[in-house]
Amino acid sequence: MVIRSKTLRLVILTSTVLITIIVAIQLIWLQKVYLYEEKQFNINVSKSIRSLYSDMELVNDVSDNVQKVIENVNPDVYLLKIDCSPNLEQLWINLKGELTDFDVYTDCRANVYDTATKKYIAEQYIDLPDAYFPSKNEKELQIYERDYPYIALYFPHRGQYIVKQMFFWIASSGFLLLVLIGFGFSIFYLYRQKFFNETQKDFVNNFTHEFKTPLAVIKIAADVLQQQSTLDKPEKLKNYAGIIRDQTSHLQSQVQRLLEIAYTDRSSLPLKKEKFDINLLIAESINDLQPLIEQKHAVLNTNFAVEQLELTADRSYLRLCLINLIENAIKYSTAPVIDISTKVDGTTLFIVIKDNGIGIATEHQKKIFERFYRITDGELHISKGFGLGLNFVKKVIDTHHGKIEVMSELGKGSSFTIKLSLK
Repeated sequence: MVIRSKTLRLVILTSTVLITIIVAIQLIWLQKVYLYEEKQFNINVSKSIRSLYSDMELVNDVSDNVQKVIENVNPDVYLLKIDCSPNLEQLWINLKGELTDFDVYTDCRANVYDTATKKYIAEQYIDLPDAYFPSKNEKELQIYERDYPYIALYFPHRGQYIVKQMFFWIASSGFLLLVLIGFGFSIFYLYRQKFFNETQKDFVNNFTHEFKTPLAVIKIAADVLQQQSTLDKPEKLKNYAGIIRDQTSHLQSQVQRLLEIAYTDRSSLPLKKEKFDINLLIAESINDLQPLIEQKHAVLNTNFAVEQLELTADRSYLRLCLINLIENAIKYSTAPVIDISTKVDGTTLFIVIKDNGIGIATEHQKKIFERFYRITDGELHISKGFGLGLNFVKKVIDTHHGKIEVMSELGKGSSFTIKLSLK
């Protein structure tokens, strides 16, 4: 089954949104579970304190609301108001028992505060059985000055204890997260694989497209050579034989290059830069198209700003670009008149190819460089081929860090401008 790029992108987008929503829901859910466990911890501690007050009669009148004598100064510390000095040994035993009875299984430190000295006069580590995170070496408990004596209960690992209580929920959320990550990587791998496949296919399609022109030129030249009028003109015969030889050599070069590209994972075109005369390259590109020029009775005018202009670039790729643009200018003109000019502005080279062809509508001008894009009029494809030529041209120019622009008007022709750095 072939998955289209648009469909795959939609799947990826939808999956990303769904994964984000699921992760957000999980985080909110875990937060609510934490708040629930925190509330349950506070309830269990309050029950332990209520029972402690009841057993030891630490205050004269607790009434029914024990919360009146409990001050929760921070999440980890409870201050228990007392009216009398308790029996410390009995206090520690009872406190340990009450915490255990009400399922508070984390370490606790108990300090007794004296109003006269404004200090803790007694301190005890409550060694709970099966305590999570037991530790006797915690920092000193802060003194909270009050006008009444109290017992301070300090739970140093309260937060860790609550998280420990959430182990099942955290584990299930973690497992779900791993599944989502695995799914995300699978989608990413699928997209990456498809991208590489499309890149390689793009290379092949582009070069396959470029084979058509040399083959067409060879065919036209061969047809001309078969004419009796050509056989009687040695110079013309020699010229067309040279064209066939040059085009065959060019095809051999492109086949080799295609093989190199087909086995590479590079997402951009591999450049083989060299220094050459751009004016000479334009002349060679025109000569390559000579049979087509004669067939269409095209007129080509050249205007070079500098007699000899050296450029460092990939000669073969740039030649393909020029042939593409000139060929299109000829094909899409009834009586082709093509003007090819070069100029230099600072360190920038401008190559302009202007024709008097059918032109391109404004709504199509930004899209003609897209892969597989073909101009249509209803169900009729105005542009020939597979919509690869101009896309390949733009890719070559982009790889050279240059720009290509088009100006066109229906019925009045088009002008393509290539901008390249001379540095």
